[in-house]
Amino acid sequence: MMNLLGAVLLVATVCVANALSKNDFPPNFLFGASTSAYQVEGAANEDGRKPSIWDTFAHAGNGGQYKGNGDIACDQYHKYKDDVKLMAKMGLDAYRFSISWSRLIPDGRGPINPKGLEYYNNLINELASQGIQPHVTLHHWDLPQTLEDEYGGWVSRRVIKDFSAYADVCFREFGDRVKHWTTINEGNVESMGGYDVGFLPPQRCSSSSISNCSKGNSSTEPYLVTHHMLLAHASAAKLYRMKYKAKQRGFVGFNLLVFGLVPLTNTSQDIIAAQRARDFYIGWFLNPFIFGEYPDSMKRNAGSRLPIFTTKESNLVKGSIDFLGINFYYAFSVKNNPKSLEKKDRDYTTDMAVETKTYTGNDTTTDEVPVIPWILEELLQSLKNDYGNFPIYIHENGQQTRRNSSLDDWSRVKYMHEYIRSLHDMLRNGLNIKGYFVWSFLDVFELLGGYEASFGLYYIDLKDPTLRRQPKLSSVWYTNFLNNRTMDSKIIMKIEENSSISNTPFMHADT
Repeated sequence: MMNLLGAVLLVATVCVANALSKNDFPPNFLFGASTSAYQVEGAANEDGRKPSIWDTFAHAGNGGQYKGNGDIACDQYHKYKDDVKLMAKMGLDAYRFSISWSRLIPDGRGPINPKGLEYYNNLINELASQGIQPHVTLHHWDLPQTLEDEYGGWVSRRVIKDFSAYADVCFREFGDRVKHWTTINEGNVESMGGYDVGFLPPQRCSSSSISNCSKGNSSTEPYLVTHHMLLAHASAAKLYRMKYKAKQRGFVGFNLLVFGLVPLTNTSQDIIAAQRARDFYIGWFLNPFIFGEYPDSMKRNAGSRLPIFTTKESNLVKGSIDFLGINFYYAFSVKNNPKSLEKKDRDYTTDMAVETKTYTGNDTTTDEVPVIPWILEELLQSLKNDYGNFPIYIHENGQQTRRNSSLDDWSRVKYMHEYIRSLHDMLRNGLNIKGYFVWSFLDVFELLGGYEASFGLYYIDLKDPTLRRQPKLSSVWYTNFLNNRTMDSKIIMKIEENSSISNTPFMHADT
């Protein structure tokens, strides 16, 4: 492995050769970084916060090979001022974070927790004092456990009213400073992973599923959950437009995890199958948002198990997004599989009638996320053609490494450089992309990877009681890009001086 100085020199060569900086982008284009509440805040049992379904999931031992949970995480609850200073030093335009519903309203409904309210006010004020835009997500995998226990959470229509009331509190209390609201993060994957396959919280699925679920119905619940998410989002968006938008002038959007979907062959069967997969993964939400109804392919394959919008509901959902937030990491090759429709007990996955395999292109790396920005551009162009050129924020995009790798994360620098360079081309080609957020600002507690997987610009040694943030090479590269600088000898010397362990691979806290 090359040492940090050698990597910096390579990065400097890349920067000079390509000569791309923030100045090459439109002045109102945002560059930021992302996290979410349970992954960074810690203080899970402090100041009145109650558990979410993610707490329950993590404490059941679902935190990856290195079991763990978000009880402490990055301790941003106590260290938010220091983190905001790092963001300002980097030159971030915006910080995307989420509000913990069960910290603000511990039981999901009812009284507001004053300590939770104080924390988010303090964080937002600190960001504003540094000129950093807060982009806030209301639900990031962490429904209050109380609501899950009481009525099954997203499975029940009752969640629509509770979510709207929660959103109302957030709009009222923070909307004078927050202009960009995302109601739900990765709604498509939460419905599929949490209620069909059951490997994500709240782990509901049929007993025949590969996951160890104690309750659920994979045949119907994924469709119900998405239906209720769409209605909850639309209700919150309507509330904002009627009650707050005239004064606050903000925007309300929704977030999806999107995949590139590449036909395995050039046969018409696989080409149609790839389009059908896109309907199931993305059109499942975008069709209702743009046209007010589900895709025809889903209606045919899911039949009566797919809920039907009333005319009133259709009109409510249609046009309810001001922007779409997308998270992009992977692509899949898609093969037609009509035999799956012959199964008696079908679920969302078999209704899709495809076989998928992770697409890596020419990248044979197994631990890292493949660098495939051209597939992202093709996907966004196809969405533009089918749904219109609505505003898009890339809320998450980042490279995974092992946590015990070194500060010299050359692969992450390469990844960021390629995607940002491709973004420049996408904008020139007419795509309505408004911002780009790196996942993630810190090495956070990952949903499936726990503390083993690393996406952060800053490393945190979990053995260090102060959880000191240590900049990786990627944070240095991003800082220079954001400040229209290239690497020079002074920066190289500074990195060497401040990184006493720069040439030493990190060991995981549990090793």
